[in-house]
Amino acid sequence: MIREALLYEKLNNKRVHCNLCTHGCTIKPDRRGICGVRENKDGVLYSLVYGTLIAENIDPIEKKPFFHVYPGSLSYSIATVGCNFSCEFCQNHEISQMPRSTLMITGKDVAPEEIVARAKKSGSKTIAYTYTEPTIYFELAYDTAKIAHENGLKNVFVTNGFMTSEAIDTIAPFLSAANVDLKSFRDDFYKKQCGARLKPVLESLKKMKEKGIWVEITTLLIPSLNDSDEELKDIAQFIAGLGKETPWHISRFHPQFKMNSLPVTPVASLHRATEIGKQSGLKYVYSGNVPGDEGESTYCFNCQKLLIERYGFKIISVNLTGNKCPNCGTELEGIF
Repeated sequence: MIREALLYEKLNNKRVHCNLCTHGCTIKPDRRGICGVRENKDGVLYSLVYGTLIAENIDPIEKKPFFHVYPGSLSYSIATVGCNFSCEFCQNHEISQMPRSTLMITGKDVAPEEIVARAKKSGSKTIAYTYTEPTIYFELAYDTAKIAHENGLKNVFVTNGFMTSEAIDTIAPFLSAANVDLKSFRDDFYKKQCGARLKPVLESLKKMKEKGIWVEITTLLIPSLNDSDEELKDIAQFIAGLGKETPWHISRFHPQFKMNSLPVTPVASLHRATEIGKQSGLKYVYSGNVPGDEGESTYCFNCQKLLIERYGFKIISVNLTGNKCPNCGTELEGIF
């Protein structure tokens, strides 16, 4: 399905300026923006993926990953094709890069009302806009999120954070949480590996915190590219500046897509990064993609009691009194 886009302005000569993500594409008639799913048709900008789902699954919320949003619950997870990044290590490149490489728009048409109905029927507590970049299917996410909010469901974004301040303002009343990929703390990395820039991501993170959106951050640790002690300290200190309660997920890299020459991230590197995060004062630092690692579990930052034990995406045990440590009464921040 298609529908007229949100957050754009009409220019002369039937050109349009998209103000959804920070690329800020100026698009000529019969052309698309960088994301490949927003097209100028005779001076009107359209979303080509409104309700056209390429993925629709019921996932554990931990898979997103969210460790402080209804732990152990289900999340109704959706996506369309397309992305405004071109990451060479993308694990979902078959769908995220499809409109760029083939111009194809494919999927099953599902209305926002039906998405919410299916989410409620599944027993999910949240709808996750994930797999690709929710910013590029913003119209669908916005309409669905409004209906979900009215029906008592929370909405969560899994995002690269490369959206405009206006986009955040628009979705904020209906968005409870966001897991933002902070892929590096070097602009050069963003330019070379993702076709983007660092600063807008940092600004989005600050804006989300200001709007009261619960934020968790994920960094895929790629050997030799973003795993130096110096860079990890920079990331950790930035997160601490946002709020020391902000969870940091440090995820293990596996070779994929165009990045096949680098090795799998050593577990020791994950542990080193985790320790750097803790030394920077972060309360909750997690290691990902290593099932069985103790870094998957949540501990009370005050007394170190095990609060939530995990194995991969599975919750083994929960030791909480409400959302507080049963040992010392310290509150566990998040959405519970």
